[in-house]
Amino acid sequence: MNPTLLLVIFLSYVFMLFVAAYLTSRKANNESYFLSNRKAPWYLVAYGMIGTSLTGVTFVSVPGLVGNNGFTYLVVVLGFVIGYIVIAFVLLPIYYNNNVTSIYEYLKNRFSIQAQKSGSWLFIISRSIGASLRMFIVIVILQHFVLSNFGIPFWFSTIIFLLIIHGYTLVGGVKTIVWTDTLQTTFMIASLILTIYFIAQFMYIDVNELLNQVFHSEYFYIIDKDPSSKNFWAKLLLSGMFITISMTGLDQEMMQKNLSISTLKNSQKNILIFSIILAIVDLIFLILGGSLYLYADFKDIAILQTTDYLYPTISFYYMNEMVGIIFFIGLIAASFSGTDAALTALTTSITIDLLDLPKKIKSNQKLSKYRMLIQWCVSAGMFILIMLFYMVNNNAILDTLYTIAGYTYGPLLGLFTFGILTKANIDGGSIWQVVLFSPLCSFAIMKILKTNLQFMVGWEVLVLNALITFILLWIIREKSNCQSELVLP
Repeated sequence: MNPTLLLVIFLSYVFMLFVAAYLTSRKANNESYFLSNRKAPWYLVAYGMIGTSLTGVTFVSVPGLVGNNGFTYLVVVLGFVIGYIVIAFVLLPIYYNNNVTSIYEYLKNRFSIQAQKSGSWLFIISRSIGASLRMFIVIVILQHFVLSNFGIPFWFSTIIFLLIIHGYTLVGGVKTIVWTDTLQTTFMIASLILTIYFIAQFMYIDVNELLNQVFHSEYFYIIDKDPSSKNFWAKLLLSGMFITISMTGLDQEMMQKNLSISTLKNSQKNILIFSIILAIVDLIFLILGGSLYLYADFKDIAILQTTDYLYPTISFYYMNEMVGIIFFIGLIAASFSGTDAALTALTTSITIDLLDLPKKIKSNQKLSKYRMLIQWCVSAGMFILIMLFYMVNNNAILDTLYTIAGYTYGPLLGLFTFGILTKANIDGGSIWQVVLFSPLCSFAIMKILKTNLQFMVGWEVLVLNALITFILLWIIREKSNCQSELVLP
């Protein structure tokens, strides 16, 4: 694969993003940055959210999962769909009725300013780590296959990527991202489909025959019936549902796009259609994974490295140049679409939840300057995290990502659930203690279960964290005042 050609393609792609940013950010203001003036077309948001949800980690990790886990990830996807239904008919009405810009404003309305800041901090920590992990794996792959050929060090590659994303989101924010993510989702899905087509061509069969081989191969199994396994179907189903409720419904990055839609009805329509499209795309990812492993068997290719390298290794080294280009475009599309929204959402949460700047600063021009400064600080923080991951060099990125989410989004899920299902109030200062203690408690329980019962707790640690948080909040509730400010749909 010609590194110079890939570099030219990369620069052309970046140029396209900046053209889109220029066209969409004209006359943009702070409301455009935060919520696209609440005028974003719901169908574009639904489509663009595919790229935001999948990201570069999914792009390289999910196909590789097929080798060890078969199609069991489909059970997680079914859980995703159930979770999106909960978001559409439980969480979105609450956000719209409370007229929030940041979803953690609901926690202030329901409990206190301390609750809002707790929720915001949990999101900031989790999303900063998650977005940095996602960017890390993509930069590592591009560094290995492309950038190292030009003698570019990893730290400089990281700066380049962050500056690009920072540049095209700085002015327009969500208003720009709605459109750029639409472009990037298109490139990503097209790359999946085209890769499957070329695999069939290189195996001298048509696509239908390739699909038939995938569905009759050793890799095609969905249900794991072993309760002690991390891939036990009930664990995966619950994990998928609660991961979606937490990492989408309680995540400012994902909800910020939904809240940019003018009406609740259209926002609900967006979520439901998005969930269907996402399920189909995840199935395509798994089919691609099965196809890649069949192709590796067909060509007698030994996959010696981590499964995250399966897709790039075969694309760059065992097919023609066209397939390498297709993979490369899909990867950078998935990478940018997964990080630009995170950068914007983190900036929004710090600006509104932690600093409350829109109420303190009445001048829109001055607020814009502070917002841009905050985004610079967020970009710098992501650079530090990526470099830390580079030193640790953990290869199990997808598993690591969901495990971290379990410890950070779990308390957030418990806090929101307590607010929605009960009428009890909580002393603001006590909330901090609960959200800090519950992850420690769940970690100890996991160790006990593994040591004494050989029971493996996987991604469902999120549910365990949420349950512990809920119980602790119930214990410390203020029994003398049980009036809730919650506005139910």
